[in-house]
Amino acid sequence: MAFKEQKITTGKYIFRLLKFLSRKGAIASLKTLVTSRPTDELSMITFLERHAAERPDDAALLYEDQRFTWGELNAKANQAAHYFRSRGIRYGDRVAINVENRPELLISVLGCLKLGAVGGMINTSQTHEALAHSLRLIEPSLIVVGSECMANMESVSDVLEANYKGKLLYIADGDNTTAHKGYEELMAPISAQLSDNIVPDQVLTLGTQTYYIFTSGTTGLPKASITTHLKVFRAGMQFGVNVMTLSPKDTYYCSLPFYHSNALVVGLGSCLAGGATLAMRRKFSASNFFDDCRKFNATAFIYIGELLRYLLAQPEKPNDKMHNIEKILGNGLRPDIWMEFKNRFGIARVHEFYGASEANTGFVNIFNFDKTVGWSPNYGKAWEVVGYDVDADAPTLGKDSFLQKLKPGQTGLLIMRIDEQNPFDGYTDAQASEKKVMRDVFEKGDAWFNSGDLVVLQKHGHIQFGDRIGDTFRWQGENVATTEVESVIMKWPEIEDAVVYGVSVPGRDGRCGMLYLTQKQEGKLDLDGLAKHMRQNLPAYAVPRFIRIGQKVDVTGTFKFQKSKLKNAAYSVAEVEDDLYLLGRDAQAPEVMTGDLQNQVDKGDIRL
Repeated sequence: MAFKEQKITTGKYIFRLLKFLSRKGAIASLKTLVTSRPTDELSMITFLERHAAERPDDAALLYEDQRFTWGELNAKANQAAHYFRSRGIRYGDRVAINVENRPELLISVLGCLKLGAVGGMINTSQTHEALAHSLRLIEPSLIVVGSECMANMESVSDVLEANYKGKLLYIADGDNTTAHKGYEELMAPISAQLSDNIVPDQVLTLGTQTYYIFTSGTTGLPKASITTHLKVFRAGMQFGVNVMTLSPKDTYYCSLPFYHSNALVVGLGSCLAGGATLAMRRKFSASNFFDDCRKFNATAFIYIGELLRYLLAQPEKPNDKMHNIEKILGNGLRPDIWMEFKNRFGIARVHEFYGASEANTGFVNIFNFDKTVGWSPNYGKAWEVVGYDVDADAPTLGKDSFLQKLKPGQTGLLIMRIDEQNPFDGYTDAQASEKKVMRDVFEKGDAWFNSGDLVVLQKHGHIQFGDRIGDTFRWQGENVATTEVESVIMKWPEIEDAVVYGVSVPGRDGRCGMLYLTQKQEGKLDLDGLAKHMRQNLPAYAVPRFIRIGQKVDVTGTFKFQKSKLKNAAYSVAEVEDDLYLLGRDAQAPEVMTGDLQNQVDKGDIRL
């Protein structure tokens, strides 16, 4: 059975809205979300302890061949909390955690939350200055490190020696039980602690901080966004319970890193809110993904868009649809592969969402329409889409000097109101936080969060992701959305990855399009055919004029492309070792870029 694309129409929207509202508890749940405040005496620990009390023998966590019940998980978290308290950790203190996906990571995290302490979630690939910078932002009282991340920590040994003597703990990794100089082993002393529910020094509220989650650092050193129980509660209730309808009958599979908000906030938060079992994998594997889903009898999984494309790139198998996955949730799924993925793997419910670690409002495809990141309550009050001048790199102002609201079908900047109900927790860096706040937007004294994203305003309070500000560029007087160009290029069958970005050309206004690509198979690439494909399917101004063929695209742990390095190298023959080509506006086919050809481009002798 093939799925037919479900587009947003007024009739379908009203029908699905009424169907959703008729579900038992739906209205009460939405009311709870809308009325929840940071001062409410509630936390995600409330859910953990409730599950442990009401169904202690049900599975809470699956990993490889390990199974933790809710009773066991809660007991381990309590033991971790008691141990951390014995080491002086109190409400509001911070513990840096640098551990790959495994149960010990979640035990450490939940132990922190039990005390009202903050888990500083270190990106497990960080080394040197980025790692030292992250530690400075966290200012931890303790550092928990998995043996698998010890080599990374050695790259900042001078920082550890100077600032963290006596504060270093390690967790052995499987058979790797080697003692590490300067570190104390963690799990043995944890196991010796009491397992009863611990009482924190202060009452936990929805406003209590839970995590520091770092931005990917694709454009500089990472920033630490502050996450609270309120954000996790809203993500768990809205995404997990209302949208995914997760319950104790479900198993939610996650292979994304838990230093990222998709896994930690949405994935774990949804399981805590809905009582579903969380199945985790150490690292994503395209070839083992659905084998894992079958092994754990998963009914749902969480994704990043690139993850789905990697799954599609796997050879087709007779058992592609032989699994129990009914619903998936994530972000970044490109429209060009949306229906292909649904139909190949037989997954009816794709709940795309939009959000960011630091954002104070989220969107989710709650009604299961295709090719939309969905809907968020209070359009016009909690969020707006306003005009944006890409050339000037600034919002457009009306005659009244305030920002201008857009209509459905138009593309603009997404902004979110900051108020008591939707607080902006910001970053640990106050200056970085202030840069994300827009003031006097529609009236004097108001404040709005700048998402940094261009979106298409759709009907009935829905949006479709357009592009990141800075990724969208202006060329020949037109705006070029890189995600749209990439979607077209990715339809060329020989291409594995396509990254589009704008580069400066001497004497030209705006930025000219450049394409970095990798091939599915080694061998000669039909560049002439690719050029023809781009010209047939893209406006002339959007066709990339420079083409770079590489071996691998640098990505973060959550599959975000590292465009800054590509932009800096641009089309410089001296800096780029990969094959480099020029597709001139009047040229019949791409030609190899040489130093002489680059000089002609720079002098303006070649029409772009």
